[in-house]
Amino acid sequence: MSELKVNYSIDEMHVAIIRIIEQMNDSNWMPEIILSINRGGCIPGIYLSHKIEIPHKVIDIQLRDSSVSPNFSVLNDCLTKYQKLLIVDDINDSGNTLKLIKDHSLKNEPEIRFAALINNIKSKIKIDYQGQLIDKSKNPVWYIFPWEKW
Repeated sequence: MSELKVNYSIDEMHVAIIRIIEQMNDSNWMPEIILSINRGGCIPGIYLSHKIEIPHKVIDIQLRDSSVSPNFSVLNDCLTKYQKLLIVDDINDSGNTLKLIKDHSLKNEPEIRFAALINNIKSKIKIDYQGQLIDKSKNPVWYIFPWEKW
């Protein structure tokens, strides 16, 4: 079974971000800083940052398309300065990237939560906030985000 390619729109992203904010409000939790995962998390992270007026930084951890080792310097800096961190990505697919971040951060005291526009229920890691829940084992869709269309 091959993956069907589906375009994900800016309007869908807006709806997902509103859902994530609602879920954070419902859980009575707001971050002190938003960390977007480079590259897919950057645009949703910036939108979210502006919407809830929280500072934003980018962490450079790319596993799928990169042979470069993860760069934890921004994450490490934020772990020493903030108590509540939100890590944002466009999709929590396999969970490998988020698991790497979670495992790296275990020795620290800050509270780290995770959000994604799209969350695959079969991911290795459970996230706290999501715009949409999918099951890629039943519907193997490959999402193409607006920032990937070039």
